[in-house]
Amino acid sequence: MPVPVAPRRLALATSIDHASIQPDDAHLAATLERLGLPPVVCVWNDPTVDWSAFDAVLIRTIWDYFKHQAAFLHWLDRLDALGVPTINDSALLRWNSDKRYLLELAQHGVAIIPTRLAGAAALPDTLAAMAGQSVVIKPSVSGSAWHTLRGTAGDAALTDAAAQLPRERDYLVQPFVPEIVSDGEWSLLYFAGEFSHAVIKRPAAGDYRVQGEYGGRTEPAQPDAAILAAADRALAALAALGHGGHAYLRVDGVVSGGRFLVMELELIEPFLHLAAHPAAAERLARGGRADRPAGCGRNGPCALSRRAGTTMPHVPRAGCAWPRGADRWRRSRWRRGCCGATSPGCRGARWRPPGRSCRRGTSHPRSPPRRSA
Repeated sequence: MPVPVAPRRLALATSIDHASIQPDDAHLAATLERLGLPPVVCVWNDPTVDWSAFDAVLIRTIWDYFKHQAAFLHWLDRLDALGVPTINDSALLRWNSDKRYLLELAQHGVAIIPTRLAGAAALPDTLAAMAGQSVVIKPSVSGSAWHTLRGTAGDAALTDAAAQLPRERDYLVQPFVPEIVSDGEWSLLYFAGEFSHAVIKRPAAGDYRVQGEYGGRTEPAQPDAAILAAADRALAALAALGHGGHAYLRVDGVVSGGRFLVMELELIEPFLHLAAHPAAAERLARGGRADRPAGCGRNGPCALSRRAGTTMPHVPRAGCAWPRGADRWRRSRWRRGCCGATSPGCRGARWRPPGRSCRRGTSHPRSPPRRSA
């Protein structure tokens, strides 16, 4: 008789200003529901949410996290303590939340816009060293052009504006790349490490910001081989830094001087441009492959988080090739509860974590034990 398994619960993390499922994520949510993972919308910093009730948290429209950096990092710590994995992985989210990661990418051979990192107190000296250049200043933890300035280094107007920036923040100072205005900014979307689709974002006339709230517009585009190769090098550098597993990724960049320069890697809450690409939404829900059996990760972890390294409970289904007894959970409440003591539903067997053997036999249940209420 098979061990009964409780239904899986997936939280979809949003923000107070974008609390509902956004149109761009509608098909993703519908696909997850068809796969037996109906997402439950939860505002990430809502103190009334019981995160321990969920098997995983899919990060989506938490588009205000950078305004509450300490609270965001504390939230990730809390989820880790509860054993609730995030998608993408919490370690990757922490790393990606501060744009100083661009300097690490550059050290691994990724072409980026030349970047200087400075605290607020050091901004005057940094700007003085770049006198006469058209520059952009942005917080290292930011999004949607928040507290972003553009001007000429050395001009009094920019100096005065920089003096009004929050003093507790660190800032990136970069030369302004005019091709953002003339040619647009590329966004390349990857799911489970595989390229899916791309768009070009263009600013409104007279502006340099490509976000929709500033009048920017987006159009589908097909990157050439050189752009794809440059983006692939960024993914390789990401893996070399220890962050190779990700369910979704957006590479933002601009072609300047004949080279694709990476502007950002978006691994937390990127707009994925799924509305015009329903097949991409299904690919994300199924873990990167459209031919995978519904709700089943071919190599064990269930679809959506297969490559993230933090997986939802596995429920064997028709066509599943998960090897019996294999444990591919990096952290989960089942692993913690079933390895340390016999848990309800274990039938006396202990689930084997990597590198440890069972003290009670070698027979392991095919499915994880039922979660206690």
